[in-house]
Amino acid sequence: MSTFSRLSEVYKKSMEIPFDNSSKFVFLSDCHRGDGSLADDFNRNGNTFYSALKYYYANEFAYFDLGDSDELWKNKKFSIISTTHSDTFRLIREFYNAGRFYMIYENHDIIKRNPLYIKKNFAQIYDPHIDKNEPLFEDIKAYEGLIIKHKETGVKLFLVHGHQGDLVADVFWKVGSFLTRNIWRRFETFGLRDPTSAAINYAVLKKVERIFIDWIEKNKQPVICGHTHRPSCPKEDDPPYFNDVSCIYNNSITCLEIVNSEITLVKWDIKTDPDRAFYVDREAIALPRRIKTIKWFLYCRIIVSVYYADSLFALSEKAKQLI
Repeated sequence: MSTFSRLSEVYKKSMEIPFDNSSKFVFLSDCHRGDGSLADDFNRNGNTFYSALKYYYANEFAYFDLGDSDELWKNKKFSIISTTHSDTFRLIREFYNAGRFYMIYENHDIIKRNPLYIKKNFAQIYDPHIDKNEPLFEDIKAYEGLIIKHKETGVKLFLVHGHQGDLVADVFWKVGSFLTRNIWRRFETFGLRDPTSAAINYAVLKKVERIFIDWIEKNKQPVICGHTHRPSCPKEDDPPYFNDVSCIYNNSITCLEIVNSEITLVKWDIKTDPDRAFYVDREAIALPRRIKTIKWFLYCRIIVSVYYADSLFALSEKAKQLI
């Protein structure tokens, strides 16, 4: 099935979550948390990620995990990942207990779509200090897609990872997992990366983006996703394709925020103050996109489409008369 068809399929079965002008959301993806080895991409920014989450929890944001957060292609057991990054998972648990955490599965942890796997692996986390398990995400559900709907404008934002329809990432994901675990994992310890990945291969990346924008324009449906590791917070006259990028850059993480019904692309990185002390800094790296302008963009596109359809119909009728 094509990416276009898969996106439509996921959209139709996605649950809707209402929000308003007082809602505060953060969208993060592509953490690729691993086992702490040289092949663990999350090692680069674990502390930065933790600091960002502390900020979002203290400021009452809801956290939407848009996928590829747990590297279950390279690692067979989630317990290894959760034990390695236990502080991070305990902080995420605070969001979950407060009803402010939503988890979307993706290609690198597509196994989360199995409810039995979720129940067996995500209900508890092992605490080595006391040598016993403690609750983690009891009764959590992983989604392939979600929809958040703005109450005032009626605008719906489709949340999805973005791997849908990809031959290796979606269709033959078991093959992709095998190759990643047994081949590319070893190469990564020497600094090599998988050249077929959308995050590395520019041609693949551009193809994915073109398909997404085509789907957005034909369905009049804004999308927030990840997968490509390439940022997108479009201007008000551009198609509403938003991408929160990733958490595995060499010295920073990026995410999307919704505050006061505006979408903003944000970067978190480590800086130094005048006294040479390190601190984690939050910086907006794109102009915010207002939710209400998305509605007008979609409305104008519908008008343009109708105009061209009427024009084409008129031309065809005139051609018939000439014949």
